[in-house]
Amino acid sequence: MSWIDKILPSISSSSLRASQKNSVPEGLWKKCPRCDQTLYRGDLERNFEVCPKCNHHLRITARRRIELFLDKEGQQELYGDMEAVDTLKFKDLKKYKDRLVAARKNTGEKDALIVVQGFVNELEVVVAAFEFGFIGGSMGAVVGEKFTQAVNTCIANDLPFICFSTSGGARMQEALIALMQMAKTSAVLEKLRHHCLPFISVLVDPVYGGVSASLAMLGDVNIAEPKALVGFTGPDVIRQTVRVKLPEGFQRSEFLLEHGAIDMIIERKDLRDRISSLIKKLMDNRN
Repeated sequence: MSWIDKILPSISSSSLRASQKNSVPEGLWKKCPRCDQTLYRGDLERNFEVCPKCNHHLRITARRRIELFLDKEGQQELYGDMEAVDTLKFKDLKKYKDRLVAARKNTGEKDALIVVQGFVNELEVVVAAFEFGFIGGSMGAVVGEKFTQAVNTCIANDLPFICFSTSGGARMQEALIALMQMAKTSAVLEKLRHHCLPFISVLVDPVYGGVSASLAMLGDVNIAEPKALVGFTGPDVIRQTVRVKLPEGFQRSEFLLEHGAIDMIIERKDLRDRISSLIKKLMDNRN
């Protein structure tokens, strides 16, 4: 037997193994970041993107959240053509306009807030959801304007408003323009209140900075998912600044509920039914 005949079987075996490996589709499995269990993607999707082993609520995209929350029929996206612009020509490690291009490419979204008019258990609503993958779900001029226009749509059509917030806060690349959105969104929510229309705020891990300090905590009912981190500044920054040991579970939704900062914690699978029930009660008792 020649030397080439001796190595051919090993070459064939290696090729077979590579072929078998490549036949497994990418993204079929996902590891839970909390318990490290390897989860089948299909099972995870059927379980509302919640780990069946430890009940960890995995982070999901804004569109996936809206898909899970709203009825399939009758959805209409609003203000989807709005795009941020680099008015200040801001540059840190990268140019802001380059960050925008990268964020749009990575997420497929034009900015960090998606607004959809639709139905939840046959009740017509307007829903906004933050996309954390778009520059950390940060709030700039477009996010503030889309939020404001969403509330105005509710007022014009006599509809309740629900917002799923997950954000790192105001967008630093837009400086004072971004900070102004805190006042702008707070003011339009006061306008919604004067029309006796409910605003349900759902806090999704994580919610920080200018978003938590404005619109996210101004709901008629403030709801959080289990173990969601909610605060103004992260626990590490607070720990380093005040140099004290923080309480266990500090800034988790369970801690906030215990101290009266939020009204309830609802698991993702129950959000549709619980929120639609709340809306019905609030709308029935407007007068």
